[in-house]
Amino acid sequence: MGKFLIRIVINGVAIWLTTLIVAGVHVTPYDDGILPTVVTYLVVGLVFGIVNAIIGTLIRIVAFPLYILTLGLISFIVNGILLLITAGVTSWFGFGLTIDGFWWGVLGALVLGIINWIFGAILKPQLNEGRR
Repeated sequence: MGKFLIRIVINGVAIWLTTLIVAGVHVTPYDDGILPTVVTYLVVGLVFGIVNAIIGTLIRIVAFPLYILTLGLISFIVNGILLLITAGVTSWFGFGLTIDGFWWGVLGALVLGIINWIFGAILKPQLNEGRR
């Protein structure tokens, strides 16, 4: 359970940093104030994690030949699609992630992936704690 919460926080912080770096990616909190903004980023991080785990896995299995054919470059498009799906799901709540277009989604997914990788490398001891 601890690793799950750490992953949600990492996703939330990574999405927050992505919105600061990529102009076409925005998060709209459900209310004014710091706490609603933090909760919104955590909800978006949770939704992104779920979308990535379920839909992302299915897409990666079906598109496996394309991964081989493109030497993995299709992953940028797939990750952009997953970010757009996350934006669509969170928009059902009336708040959450907003992406200005497909290529903004691809760029946002690239930046988000790099930030997640950096945090994963920094927090690797905490994330691998239960595996010993």
